Amino acid sequence: MLGRKKKPSEPKAYESKTLDPLRRLDVLDNEDVRVMLQGSSIVKVRSQRWQKKRSFRLLEDCVTVWCESSKTSRKAQRRQSFCVTEVECVREGCQSECLRRVADSVPEAHCFTLVFRGGRKSLDLCCLSQEEAQCWVRGIRTLKDRVSNMSQKEKLDQYPFVSYLRHADLNQDGKMSYDEIKRLLQMINIDLNEQYARTLFKKCDRSCDGRLDHVEIEEFCRELLRRPELDAVFRHYSSNGCVLSTLELRDFLGDQGEDASLSHAQKLILTYEFNDWAQKNLFMTQNGFTMYMLSRENDLFNPDHARVHQDMSQPLAHYYISSSHNTYLTKDQVTSDSSTEPYIRALNQGCRCVELDCWDGDKGEPVIYHGHTLTSKIPFKEVIETIAQYAFKASPYPLILSLENHCCVEQQAVMAQHLRSILGSALLTKPLSDKTLNQLPSPEELKGRILVKGKKLGAGQLGKTNSSASFSSSSDEETGGSIKSPNKKDPGKPLSSSKLSPELSDLVVYCSSVPFGGFEAANQKPPSEMSSFSENEALKHIKDSGKLFVRHNSRQLSRIYPSGQRLQSSNYDPQDMWNGGCQMVALNFQTPGEQMDLNRGRFLPNGGCGYVLKPDFLCHPKSNFNPENTGGGPGHIPTQLTIRVISAQQLPKINTDKPNSIVDPLVWVEIHGVAIDKARSKTHRINNNGFNPRWDCTLSFQLQVPELALVRFVVEDHDHTSKNDFVGQFTIPFTSLRIGYRHVHLLKADGSSLSPATLFIHVKVTRRGVPIKTVSSRMGNV
Repeated sequence: MLGRKKKPSEPKAYESKTLDPLRRLDVLDNEDVRVMLQGSSIVKVRSQRWQKKRSFRLLEDCVTVWCESSKTSRKAQRRQSFCVTEVECVREGCQSECLRRVADSVPEAHCFTLVFRGGRKSLDLCCLSQEEAQCWVRGIRTLKDRVSNMSQKEKLDQYPFVSYLRHADLNQDGKMSYDEIKRLLQMINIDLNEQYARTLFKKCDRSCDGRLDHVEIEEFCRELLRRPELDAVFRHYSSNGCVLSTLELRDFLGDQGEDASLSHAQKLILTYEFNDWAQKNLFMTQNGFTMYMLSRENDLFNPDHARVHQDMSQPLAHYYISSSHNTYLTKDQVTSDSSTEPYIRALNQGCRCVELDCWDGDKGEPVIYHGHTLTSKIPFKEVIETIAQYAFKASPYPLILSLENHCCVEQQAVMAQHLRSILGSALLTKPLSDKTLNQLPSPEELKGRILVKGKKLGAGQLGKTNSSASFSSSSDEETGGSIKSPNKKDPGKPLSSSKLSPELSDLVVYCSSVPFGGFEAANQKPPSEMSSFSENEALKHIKDSGKLFVRHNSRQLSRIYPSGQRLQSSNYDPQDMWNGGCQMVALNFQTPGEQMDLNRGRFLPNGGCGYVLKPDFLCHPKSNFNPENTGGGPGHIPTQLTIRVISAQQLPKINTDKPNSIVDPLVWVEIHGVAIDKARSKTHRINNNGFNPRWDCTLSFQLQVPELALVRFVVEDHDHTSKNDFVGQFTIPFTSLRIGYRHVHLLKADGSSLSPATLFIHVKVTRRGVPIKTVSSRMGNV
């Protein structure tokens, strides 16, 4: 009837015995998952007045949750479902800002919040019962854990054919005609040659009725998944082209720079070979070889670096420290919301220095927001409670709270009380030793501790006026993005008459913020004193006094923060700062892009713990390393890196609004390091194939200071009329990559997995014309 609102349609089930995600994820008998599959009516909460009942159901692939929506726009329809891997964490009870505001009107035990990766807004939900809420909380956590532990082969099998089949099967009869198969191919981003597609269809149509059933569809998909380039590698090492003997597999491992012992080769056969005859006779078939090549064991990233493998007993100043700027902001610096959730995201990514901009709030309770702007305010206490809960989930090493304090003395005392009462014994309140401090303590010594960074009252200063307005996190307060009026005062006391609270000052132990008075003066100060620099100040020091800055950073901490002109929360290039030995290179974690890709790559090794040991030549107080002139000096180890980009697998469609749009992929390989090493080169593009494009393109790079280099792989969708679209990327330190045939597991712009999308490459490294088998992480001396 005209004007009648159509009820949103729920996706129909598409049963498939051959593709059984429940069995594959080992959740066949999980009652929580069963409840999610049946679906629930859950209240979606946005405010006290906006609370609406919606249907939620786990789809048959067991990774996608469908949620009812009354909106009809394409964007809303895309947001009608989410994958469990997109969920950063599940917060039980009324912990989010929204649920805290309505806590008096909803039963807390029925509530939970789904915090998503990237820019997607969180979902605040209230179930009809506590039991149902717990089913969804446990179920999502279980599925997240199962998917994260799946092998690449299992992820390939999980590739959403079930979902695609459901949509491609127009009449929902469980069989597919040739036209429906063509629709499926468009959905999985491949434009097959018409003749090849028809030939493949006929080959799989065993019943000769012009329609493929479940078994035939699976055979069709398996043929599509064939990897001729992997088969070629297999045949190169196999004497008979059918199997690899243990000795032949050992030869392959030797060329890969890996353990080439017979026992290791036998172990791989027993792990990845599922053919009983081959396993019994210690052979590896083509299928077993493919499974091994797709496994994490054969990843480009050195698996030894996926755990804490570096010396953690050196002074803090010898490490790069993952650091966030204005951590509380969800988007831009002027109008966006402040929230506790960016702290969760940052901490879960291994961030070890978060920022808190503190201002006087109502009823004597300090708040956090970007002062003099339209950003919203959140209670200081709630932020500290969130930090206490998530501080050490991703890393056991020290967390630094960078306080930019604009509060009056009374509210500073409240801040100190909250820090002590909420953080408890984790809060460091006194030095680890009574001895004179010659160097900062190590991450190992500070394990599990939370440090406060801010200004500290010196002897005889207690209670005196401080004209610099307290615990500023920089030598000059970060005022970028503020909307200031000279005729209006802050809600608290004017900055010129602010005092430092002794209670808060006492909590500053090893990170005392001081104005930078030059390298010579800083060298006379204790190592516990540190300065912050804007990106422009830091670049000037690197350019004019690079060697002195490196020496300074071997003993004292430096924090770098973005220019105040970056109102949209854009980021600067962190590599320049790392070249100068700066430890705390603070970035806007909420803004995806090349700079955050580099940051994730820098902190990928050492178990992702947020601390990465700097090269030796950046840790010596008399280092002669100059980031602006590296030729022949410390760290100068001429190295040639040769990368053959062979193929890609299952790249996603970018323009999902156009069903006929197929990606035209090309690959950039970039080197980020000292100025002389910075370079980028690309492959040619492949038209209309995101499923299994093949380039066989060799790119070569000359590195002078390899220990500082990051290698970034970027896949783009070529566009004739505008800027190429980003598809995926992966960034890795040169010292963490492995030679030989490897798979690169691509990431989305927000850093989450783009699984099962991969690049297949071959890596070769030579020094002085001699190929090397292992890239060492400690290659040079001062």
